[in-house]
Amino acid sequence: MLHEKVVQLLNQQVNKEFYSAYLYLDFSNYYESKGLDGFANWYKIQAQEERDHAMLFYQYLHNNGVAVELDAIAKPDVKLETPMGVLQAGLAHEEYVTSLIHQIYAAAQDEKDFRTTQFLDWFVKEQGEEEKNAQDLISKMELFGNDPRSLYLLNDELKTRVYAAPSLVL
Repeated sequence: MLHEKVVQLLNQQVNKEFYSAYLYLDFSNYYESKGLDGFANWYKIQAQEERDHAMLFYQYLHNNGVAVELDAIAKPDVKLETPMGVLQAGLAHEEYVTSLIHQIYAAAQDEKDFRTTQFLDWFVKEQGEEEKNAQDLISKMELFGNDPRSLYLLNDELKTRVYAAPSLVL
């Protein structure tokens, strides 16, 4: 049986992951409006990943006999003003999500909830990848974003990203 504090944090994380999907759809919408369909594609796929992360938490709770409490998803409140600003907001958001995962992990460790820490191990690794991907996009934009031809090529590169569902076994 999962400890009450861990359950509360896991339930909150379901909503946070759905918010992340919603936020990244907003980022995609921004890039579409700027004619950067590759960047838009990259964030649409990010949104799909976040939705699936929410569903992994959802299923984990159900697999442990816990009903999920779904909350309203807040409207994204990030001001989207420049292509680089959006990328920086993406990195900041991933760092925030990492802190949330760490908070759940710490609570599970405190309660000696080894099943939950094992479940969260995948998310800890995933967040490292998410932060690296976000930082890599920023680095590429810093290198190529001011040159229209290079930005065009970067945009084309981002069009090739395809969705791959997570392979976490619950």
